[in-house]
Amino acid sequence: MTVPATAIYFTAYDQLKAFLCGRALTSDLYAPMVAGALARLGTVTVVSPLELMRTKLQARHVSYRELGACVRAAVAQGGWRSLWLGWGPTALRDVPFSALYWFNYELVKSWLNGLRPKDQTSVGMSFVAGGISGTVAAVLTLPFDVVKTQRQVALGAMEAVRVNPLHVGSTWLLLRRIRAESGTKGLFAGFLPRIIKAAPSCAIMISTYEFGKSFFQRLNQDRLLGS
Repeated sequence: MTVPATAIYFTAYDQLKAFLCGRALTSDLYAPMVAGALARLGTVTVVSPLELMRTKLQARHVSYRELGACVRAAVAQGGWRSLWLGWGPTALRDVPFSALYWFNYELVKSWLNGLRPKDQTSVGMSFVAGGISGTVAAVLTLPFDVVKTQRQVALGAMEAVRVNPLHVGSTWLLLRRIRAESGTKGLFAGFLPRIIKAAPSCAIMISTYEFGKSFFQRLNQDRLLGS
């Protein structure tokens, strides 16, 4: 799931950002936010069936061979749309996260680049900018992650006893219920684990991507000059 999602996500982001800036459809300041949101929306839609399969694997502890039977049974019962069950909560968590992440990442990277020559963006700068922007985005979208986790736990509990999943209400109803039962603190449950996960993963991912992109750009330029 991670490999195709990452490939689609970063490719779509770069292409969308270049398109938005080239056509002057939005300002350079907000282009990363719009491109990030659209890229994540497309990625979530493509990999949502894989996300559902992963959830079933974790909930039922079935083998990959048995997973095929589970998927066929779900399609037979609910149609092909059932493979996108949980798309809404995932999109509500990941799309705002991506928009906030890229907006803050480009801002922090520009500020850090102002401290040194423009053509010397280092892996370290990308790492720091990615960690900071990932932390901010993770904190602000944490309530949606709590809702998604509760949905997955409920789905796993019902499937473990072979009960058909019930309609648990919209994301907004779940947010209001969590706030009524546990207060605002309940919306930010798991704050520290999410930060511990999001900050280093975002930092490693973006710095590795930026390094790979610059490496292959230089390689292509050298090949063109050598030909």
